[in-house]
Amino acid sequence: MVATATSESVQTLYVEKEVLIAAPLDIAFEAVLEQLGPDNEIPGSKAMPMVLEPWPGGRWFRDLGNKSGHLWGHVQVIKPPALLEISGPLFMSYACMNHVQYRLTTEGTGTRLKLIHRAIGEIPLEHRDGVQEGWAYGLDRIRKFAEARQK
Repeated sequence: MVATATSESVQTLYVEKEVLIAAPLDIAFEAVLEQLGPDNEIPGSKAMPMVLEPWPGGRWFRDLGNKSGHLWGHVQVIKPPALLEISGPLFMSYACMNHVQYRLTTEGTGTRLKLIHRAIGEIPLEHRDGVQEGWAYGLDRIRKFAEARQK
């Protein structure tokens, strides 16, 4: 039996954000791993520790203990300290596919970090609106982590 839904439609999402970090490439890349891993935090100063296995095929997930949690994605590409790509459901628990790219380049004595998030699926409006704030918050934390190591 095949069922169709008329109230849901396939949506796309595209987010592109950049931040200039006053720290070298290797320190900025480590800050990316820190924000995506154990020091992950979401807007509203809510700690949400994650596990990121930094190798091709590595998982990115939230471990809630007792064999429970939420898989956010898999490392698709990792080329330290310049590139990290993750694909998977991310925070979306519905029919959807995401691809997130962190690209770091040297700019002067610092690092330019560019994030691109692409998604396709049954994406609710609140997620399409909320990701803008979430990614901006995460990039700012990465900048702060990296720049604090410079002092």
